[in-house]
Amino acid sequence: MEVVFTTYCLVTKSNQDKVKSYLRIGALAAFVLFTLVSVIEWGFTWYLLAALLVIWAVLGAWSLLRKPAEKKNFKALPAVLRTLGTLLLVAIAVTPALIFPQHPRPPVTGQHSVATALFSYTNQNQTETFTNTGEKRQVNVEFWYPADAARGATYPLVVFSPGSMGLKTSNTSTFLDLASNGYVVCSIDNPYLALYTRGSDGRVIIQSPVFRQWLYDYNAGKYDAATAVQLEHKWMGVQTTDIQFVLDTILTAAEAPGSAAVYHLVDRQKIGLMGHSLGGESSAQAARERLAGGKNDIAAVVNLDADLGGEYVDVVGGKPVLNNTPFPVPILNILTDDLTRPIAAVPNANDVVAVKHVIANAPRGYEVDLAGANHLSVTDLALASPLLTSLLNGSVHHGSVEDTHPLATMEKLNATVLDFFNVFLKGEGTFTSAGSE
Repeated sequence: MEVVFTTYCLVTKSNQDKVKSYLRIGALAAFVLFTLVSVIEWGFTWYLLAALLVIWAVLGAWSLLRKPAEKKNFKALPAVLRTLGTLLLVAIAVTPALIFPQHPRPPVTGQHSVATALFSYTNQNQTETFTNTGEKRQVNVEFWYPADAARGATYPLVVFSPGSMGLKTSNTSTFLDLASNGYVVCSIDNPYLALYTRGSDGRVIIQSPVFRQWLYDYNAGKYDAATAVQLEHKWMGVQTTDIQFVLDTILTAAEAPGSAAVYHLVDRQKIGLMGHSLGGESSAQAARERLAGGKNDIAAVVNLDADLGGEYVDVVGGKPVLNNTPFPVPILNILTDDLTRPIAAVPNANDVVAVKHVIANAPRGYEVDLAGANHLSVTDLALASPLLTSLLNGSVHHGSVEDTHPLATMEKLNATVLDFFNVFLKGEGTFTSAGSE
C-alpha cells in the first residue's frame, strides 16, 4: 500500500494528505476485522503493529477533522524518504510475528478441559548459589490439569524439567494433551539455568552468564572427558535438586486441607518424571536418587533426547565408567538424529554411551527414535519459531518427507508419551513401542 501510494503521489505530484489519512484508518479497520474473524490470532506478536496502526489512524483522523492547512508544495525526495521510514517502522512492528509466526498445533486427544495455575516455591533449606545475597532459592512452576475433575477425583502427576535455556512452557502441547487425558502436569522453570523466568512477585531472573559459557564450551568440546563429566554433574545437580524440592512441595500440599485445589487432584502413588536435554538427564537422576533415598514414589521416567549424564559415575584413563545398577523404574528414551547419528558411530555403544547402556540393562527400558527430527524439534519451539530453531539447531528438521515435519514429530511424541504413562502410571495395556521407528 505504501509503495503504491507513494507512486501515486509521484505521478500526481501531490502529497495526497486526505488519501493517506483514509489509508491509515482503513489499515487499522482491516487489522481489527482480520483479528475478529481469526485470520490474525491475537497475541503478543501483534502488539507493536497494532500500536503503530492505532497511532497512524489517530493521526489520520485528526488530519481529516482539523481545519485544512495550507497546501505544501510536493517534493519527490522527501516523499520517498517518508515511505522508506514508514516501511522500516512496519518491518520493525511485524518482526515478532515473523519470529513467532502463527502455526498449527498438535491436537488435544483427551476429553477433559484443561486449566492452568502458576506458583513460586521458596526452598528454605537451600541458599541461592548464583548470587551472593544469601537469599533462598525460588523455583517457579506451572500446572496443567483437568478443569472438570469430579469431586474427589485424583490423577497421576507428571513433573517436567526443561533443557538448558529451556522454559517451563517448552512442551505445552504435551502438557495439554496429558492433562486432557487425565493427568496433572507440573513444569519447572530453573532460575539462572532457564533463559529467563518470572516469579509470582514479578521478579525476572535471566540466565547465568557462567552457565551459558559452560554450555557453549561444552557443546564446542573444549573439556576433557573427566572435566566434562564433573561440570555436567554440577549443573545437572541444580535441576535435580529443584525437581526433588518441587515434588516434595507438591506432595506436602496434596495432604494439606487448605492448599490450592490443584494439589488435591494429585494421586500421590502415581508419579512420573519427564525432561528434555539436561532436564531429561536430571529427571532420570532424580528418580535414581529418590528411590535410593527410600522414597518409592516414582513409577516411570521419560527422557527427551539426552544422554543420561548421571549414569557416568567416573572417568578412568579418559574412558567413562558407567553405573552398572539397572535403572530401577520403567524408562523411555525418545531420541532424535542429533543423538542417534553420533551414537551410531561409536563402537560398542551399549558399553560406553549412557543412554544405550541404560536401555540395554534396564528391566523395562524402551527407546523410540524419531528419524529426521532434531534436538529442538521434540519441543514446541520448532512449531512456535522455525527461525529461532534453525538459528539454535541448524534446521527445523533433517528430513524432507511429511512425517518429519515438526507438527508430525510432536504429534508422534505426544502420543508415545501418553501411551507410556498410561501403561506405567495408569496400568492401561502394554507398551510395545521399543526400537527405532
